[in-house]
Amino acid sequence: MGALPRRKPKLMLAAWSGLACLALLPAVPLFAQEVPGGDALKGLYYLMLAVFIVAYIYFALALQVIARKTNTENGWWAWVPILQIILSLNIARKPIWWIVLCIVPFLNIVMFILIWMGVAHARNRPSWWGILLIVPVVNLIIIGMLAWTDKA
Repeated sequence: MGALPRRKPKLMLAAWSGLACLALLPAVPLFAQEVPGGDALKGLYYLMLAVFIVAYIYFALALQVIARKTNTENGWWAWVPILQIILSLNIARKPIWWIVLCIVPFLNIVMFILIWMGVAHARNRPSWWGILLIVPVVNLIIIGMLAWTDKA
């Protein structure tokens, strides 16, 4: 049997994901209760939603680039929430059953550190970079460095 051709990630997947998020926005007021002065928080809500969407796109792009640079198949999985974990496990060369351990509260923090230590090792970076992912702003920098820098 021949190998299946590898699909290239498409920009359309990102566009459809964005459109799905935008399509769900009008449903938010339907389920909200009327609170006096509640419109004051609407701007904060939309700001937080925008920050979340930008962070999600950044993380998905970075994970997809890391998958491409480590020659891991199915890089488009970076755009699907549960498949992101499986893709990270594949990049780090960890067993797939670890996804069960990622569901357990408090243990999931340790598991994600171990997974990202493996991802850093796969990118020929110090594995302690995976520990830095628990620091809130540093994690964005480390993920970007893993994705878009090459070891000199």
